[in-house]
Amino acid sequence: MKNLRCLIVDDEPVARKIIREFVEKTSFLTLCGQFEDAITADAFLKQNQADLMFVDIEMPEVSGLEFVKLLPVKPMVIITTAFPEYALEGYELDIIDYLLKPIAYNRFVKAVQKAKEYHDLKDMASPNLLSSYIFVRCERRIEKVELNEIFYIESVGNYINIYLEDRKLSAYLTMRSLESQLPLNEFVKIHQSFLVSFSKISSIEGNHVKINNKLLPISRNYRDVVMNLVEQRLLKR
Repeated sequence: MKNLRCLIVDDEPVARKIIREFVEKTSFLTLCGQFEDAITADAFLKQNQADLMFVDIEMPEVSGLEFVKLLPVKPMVIITTAFPEYALEGYELDIIDYLLKPIAYNRFVKAVQKAKEYHDLKDMASPNLLSSYIFVRCERRIEKVELNEIFYIESVGNYINIYLEDRKLSAYLTMRSLESQLPLNEFVKIHQSFLVSFSKISSIEGNHVKINNKLLPISRNYRDVVMNLVEQRLLKR
């Protein structure tokens, strides 16, 4: 089973840091973004896929509960808050669990394990769409594309460009829909407009990755995710 893509939405920097460290310690979780308010998190979700969100309740402008209510299609949700009086309202929104701050790691693990079991059951009930290749509708033809031939994917308006070693394919697709059908551990979002094959990264230079002699930007929202993946494979003394 693939890792759960996680999103943190909390206006407290210390709270975000604690949850981020818990996510990094948990083998079946991968952080795909962290935000200090619901508005920026909502903008991210319109372009990206997430399986699980950790959402604080007391936030400026839009509360965590209002945010969850307004999402047309929502990931699994774990509420994180210092206020136990919101528990009933939270459970009415079909949340996975309700964590009271300060959050202990063993309690965190219990909550995310519940999310994983729910997600795995849904996966078992659905046909497995992942394979070593995909078919892409391009203009008047349908092309077979081996996943290991993809260097990176660029979002341009209502289209995506898939860059292979010596050619480019254009398709009428959204980045979010394509991302949800690709293996999480093989492709990583580095920018709202770029999804890259992690194994094809030849170097990281400042705020850019180099792939096939092309420099692509790493945005601030995705830098932690990219560097966390690099750290997992970085040789250390």
